[in-house]
Amino acid sequence: MNKIILLIFLSFVTACLYSQSKKEVKQHNIKSSLVTVTENGKTITTNKTVFDAKGNETQTTDYNKDGTILFIHKIKYNSNGDEIEDLQYDSKNKLVEKKITKYNLLNQKIEEQFFDVNNKLIKKHTYVYDYKGLKNERKTLDNNGKIISIKKHIYITK
Repeated sequence: MNKIILLIFLSFVTACLYSQSKKEVKQHNIKSSLVTVTENGKTITTNKTVFDAKGNETQTTDYNKDGTILFIHKIKYNSNGDEIEDLQYDSKNKLVEKKITKYNLLNQKIEEQFFDVNNKLIKKHTYVYDYKGLKNERKTLDNNGKIISIKKHIYITK
């Protein structure tokens, strides 16, 4: 029962954290934020986020229940404020995965490439948009270009 309550609480707190827009982070001059959980009188940090002057998340750290680091993400952005690189590190600050994101001239995300520690392509997501600019599908391809899955987006307007 306690685990269910903790899970609900973490979901709520995480939703509240991400409800802060870039504009609000910038407006309130927020440099970083922490998410903590207190259970049985013990408080632990579950997540820490560091922001740049534009309100972009530049580093997120996720922690285990014992308070040790699980993963660290270091994120870079282009001049439009779009994420272009996400480096994921383990608890020993060793690179685990690199994600590179590409955009078209309309600033729509068109590709995400995932690389391992040896800079070898693991998989790739490609995105397709309709004439209105709405995302139609995301294809996931393996490192040989073979389609693993296709996720379709269907919009109902009536």
